[in-house]
Amino acid sequence: MLVKAILVGIIGVFAMLDSRLLGRLNFERPLIVSCLVGIALGDLQKGLMVGATLELMSLGIVSIGAAVPADMTLGSIIAAAFAILSNTNAQTALTIAIPIGILGQLLGIVSRMFLATLTHSADKAVEEGKFVKAQNYHIVWGPIIYSLLYFVPVFLAIYFGTGVVNSFVKMIPEWLTNGLSLASKILPAYGFALLMSTMLSKKTTVFLMLGFFVTAYAKLSVTGVAIFAVILAVILYSLDKGNSNTPSAANQAPMDDLDDLEEL
Repeated sequence: MLVKAILVGIIGVFAMLDSRLLGRLNFERPLIVSCLVGIALGDLQKGLMVGATLELMSLGIVSIGAAVPADMTLGSIIAAAFAILSNTNAQTALTIAIPIGILGQLLGIVSRMFLATLTHSADKAVEEGKFVKAQNYHIVWGPIIYSLLYFVPVFLAIYFGTGVVNSFVKMIPEWLTNGLSLASKILPAYGFALLMSTMLSKKTTVFLMLGFFVTAYAKLSVTGVAIFAVILAVILYSLDKGNSNTPSAANQAPMDDLDDLEEL
């Protein structure tokens, strides 16, 4: 269990560093990080199930300005590990994803308050000409604090077993658990609706309706619909490319005039 706890903790640290030090590789997304947890714990399928649901829930979660949303990355890691280690279904794991995400939100706020003091220390080091020290404040101490913010909760949750997580879940009132279960069913649709609101237009609505009715009446799986969509996209692209390469009537007119001159 120690090795698994360390391994999953490292996955949490890697997911945290994704958007803060390594660029934006999207390893912090619930779908991907839950799959990594599933691979580490030997159950990729369940990790994928938990991650897919949490990914839909987090589609509408955006950090705007000083507003700090729930940390769905931390929630996804612990929820996926909980589902795999306790051999429960994904629905049960979702009941702790949101509370853990809110806990991660609070920890994130506290860590940012502490990091603000490091910024002042870095400014002071720059004024004193200690540039290496100022650089370490930003590049070394900042990532270390963020790494501990993820590694410690994940390690404790995995190392002490699912009993700690189960105890935490049992402390949650039944009315809150029922509410979170209901929210887990509504939030995916809400997140998907927010995503579609930025993509839909008069030209693309017909394709949404096409996919909906193909799924409803043809009884195709998601994979079948995806293959059908790719084929349709290739056909439309080929037709559009063919039309763009066809000379217009205006471009053909001068050529016709030249042909008439040659006949004379």
